[in-house]
Amino acid sequence: MVRVLSDDDVASVLELEALLPVVADAFEKQRAGAVERPERPHYPIGTGTDPDAPGEPTGTGLCMPAYVHGAAYAATKLVTVVEGNPERGLPTVTAQIALADAETGQPVGYLAGNRVTSARTGCIGGLAARELATDEPIDLAVIGAGTQARWQARAIAAATDRLESIRVYSPSDSRTACADDLEAELGVPATPVSSPRDAVDGASVVVTATTSTAPVFPGNALADGTLVIAVGAYTPAMRELDDATIDRADRVFADVPNEARETGDLRERAALAVQPFGDVVAGRRGREAASEIIVCKSVGTAVLDAAAAEFVFERARESGSGTAVTL
Repeated sequence: MVRVLSDDDVASVLELEALLPVVADAFEKQRAGAVERPERPHYPIGTGTDPDAPGEPTGTGLCMPAYVHGAAYAATKLVTVVEGNPERGLPTVTAQIALADAETGQPVGYLAGNRVTSARTGCIGGLAARELATDEPIDLAVIGAGTQARWQARAIAAATDRLESIRVYSPSDSRTACADDLEAELGVPATPVSSPRDAVDGASVVVTATTSTAPVFPGNALADGTLVIAVGAYTPAMRELDDATIDRADRVFADVPNEARETGDLRERAALAVQPFGDVVAGRRGREAASEIIVCKSVGTAVLDAAAAEFVFERARESGSGTAVTL
């Protein structure tokens, strides 16, 4: 039997406070090499389906397999990214996660993956804020007003007890709805602002959660001591950080350094030292001075999907959530 978990089923058992240590442990396992994480292919999809542009793809497909040594399940996440989906009332990113019994190889679970992906990515920001922000109250700037912007703010609130204010910038009116939602949910003052500079000016933590192909805020506006958490760009064509941000950074961490180097944020800086974020979680590296500007760059790792999916699946199995089907 295969247990199928809808998004509502996932939501019923997923708690950020409980997921944060699961993600932290997965980072440590990845750092120690106790994982299997094959290359993840990116490939265009939809070419030939649009009569107005038959030679152009409609989106991107990704396959992200992983196994954490000792885990009960191996996971494979299938993802599509379609930029035109919001106009259809659909999410830009759609994911499903298949789980197989690690001992027998038999299928055991199939999960709606968007919420799992959003939560585990949010936990990266939460852990980064906990480990790399200064000890002062967190004045958070969020560039982007979509689903991941909300999850980053939620996870930072869950991982720390220092979130004091939020400023949200997006070029659309969605910034107002995002700010209103976060203030109501987190009980923290949240304000929509009219420019990226207004967002980052004076912020102690800056989150970028966009699909941009060009820098989304001016690095010269960052205050000393700022932590920048960049989670949007994951391909060479995507970019959120400008040269000034990278030039001013005292240190750069990434969930997968080699892959982070290939993104638009870092690919022109071949000599840049990019350190594994797993070293931070393990207590081997971190902030050395309150004045340091630190960048934490995320491209996403299937290791976190595997760990988060097992956490969700086991909770659902114990509670009886989901629907059992025969393949």
